[in-house]
Amino acid sequence: MHRIAIASALWLLSASLNAQWLDWRTPGIPRTADGKPNLTAPAPRTPDGKPDFSGIWQPEVNPYRFNLIQDLKDEAIFRPAAEAIFLERVADFRRDDPVTNCLPGGPSEAINTMYRVIQSPTVVAVLFESGTGRYRQIYMDGRKLPEDPNPTWLGYSVGHWEGDTLVVESAGFNDRTWLDRAGHPHSEKLRVTETFRRVDFGRMRYQITFDDPETLSKPLTLSVAVNYRPDTDMLENVCNENNRASVHMVGTANKGLHIGSVILEKYTGTYAFREGSRAVVGFMGMNQNVSLVNGRLYLNALPLIPQSETMFESTGAVAEFFLDADGKVTRLVLRQTEGEAIYDPKR
Repeated sequence: MHRIAIASALWLLSASLNAQWLDWRTPGIPRTADGKPNLTAPAPRTPDGKPDFSGIWQPEVNPYRFNLIQDLKDEAIFRPAAEAIFLERVADFRRDDPVTNCLPGGPSEAINTMYRVIQSPTVVAVLFESGTGRYRQIYMDGRKLPEDPNPTWLGYSVGHWEGDTLVVESAGFNDRTWLDRAGHPHSEKLRVTETFRRVDFGRMRYQITFDDPETLSKPLTLSVAVNYRPDTDMLENVCNENNRASVHMVGTANKGLHIGSVILEKYTGTYAFREGSRAVVGFMGMNQNVSLVNGRLYLNALPLIPQSETMFESTGAVAEFFLDADGKVTRLVLRQTEGEAIYDPKR
């Protein structure tokens, strides 16, 4: 249990403890009569008439933050060799997770973390809060993606306008990052297409498509709502301890107990968040679907490894089911180092 608590929390160790400029009043933005940011005002535009994405943005809490696959049937999108790598990482409790080891999070970074956009006619820069010095350059000057690039952590990006939508194509990723924190892999043939559309001053729609012929049988597309963050700033965020802590993580998921399907079947169903740690919810999601496939219990698309008849380990949290005197599930509790979240079964 402690192994998983450590593994699920290491990604938070790099959080800054200082809070400078977090109440800074953002100049030049529309405000209501009482001085509050007017987030429903029209989206601003640059002098050449294009939508202006400049500012700090944060994705809404979304189920893809940890695992891009939320429905178990969608796991089949990964080719057998890629699925085998994923299951091996699950069994090892994500010991080699790049983020845990102070390395970049890879091509899905914009789904997970706050970032600042700095926009000019020829280049759009994206500065991520999760990692000092981590940034992307999206070239808008008409250049094409390199044909044989030297692979990098965040790839190479070029953009163009389709009406008011910014379309960004990226390639040249190395295969040392993961497609998500759960452990799905990608190859150096990965191509990523993103679209950014500013709905109004305070809202943006973001869509990302992963296309990798070596690991995916077809493209995988996700959409996330992103909100403007006024009157605040990003914090310096330095990862300098995780690489030492990770050596103490030992994967033992394949040593779980065998629990009969009759017992496991009563845990299946959908669970909705009731109360508890918002940090856990931000990592694991507001709703959990528990299913039983071929004698194995799954939390959404993550295998659950039994440690007792009611307690299970996974790559994201410790899951424990509580039953009443009649053997019916009354709640599901997900635990991480930062707390626990309680979910009620939907009847």
